[in-house]
Amino acid sequence: MAANYLVPLQLKFGDTLRSEEFRDNHRVIVPAEKIIDVLKVLKEQFGFNMLCDLAGIDYLGYPDATDRYGIVYSLTNTNTSERLFVKTYVNDPDPELPTATNLWIGADWMEREIYDMFGVTFSGHPDLRRILLPSEFTSYPLRKDYPLRGFGERHNFEKLIRSEG
Repeated sequence: MAANYLVPLQLKFGDTLRSEEFRDNHRVIVPAEKIIDVLKVLKEQFGFNMLCDLAGIDYLGYPDATDRYGIVYSLTNTNTSERLFVKTYVNDPDPELPTATNLWIGADWMEREIYDMFGVTFSGHPDLRRILLPSEFTSYPLRKDYPLRGFGERHNFEKLIRSEG
C-alpha cells in the first residue's frame, strides 16, 4: 500500500495493524484495544477529519471467520478527498468498544444504531440507548442468529393509531 500513513502507523502501533487494498479502497485492521488511539492519530496527524459512516457486520457462519462482529469506520480527509476504512472486531458474550464521540460528535447516532441492531456497546458513550427500536425490545435484529420472522415480540408492543385529518 502506498498510503503515506501506513508506515508511521505501524511504527507507532507495531505489527498488530494489518492493511489491505481492494479496488483502490484502503483498509487498516486494528485490534479493538487500540482502535481509539489509531483513529485519533489518523484524525490529528493525517487529516482524516470526517467520520462518514460506521457499520457493523455479523460474521456468524462465515467460513474461516474467527471473530463474530466487525465494526468498520469510514473516514475521509476532506482536504485531499482520500478515504480510509478502519476495521476492528469484537466478540460475544459482551461485544464492546470505546466510543469515538470524543473524536467525531457524529459517531453518536451511528454508534447508537450499531448498538440497537447488533448489540455492540460503546463504553463512554454519552447516551447509548435504542434509536430505531422501542426501548423494551430485547433482541438485536441484524444479528445472523435472529429469526427472519422475529421472536414474536412485535405483537407485544403498543400499536400507534394514526389519526386522519
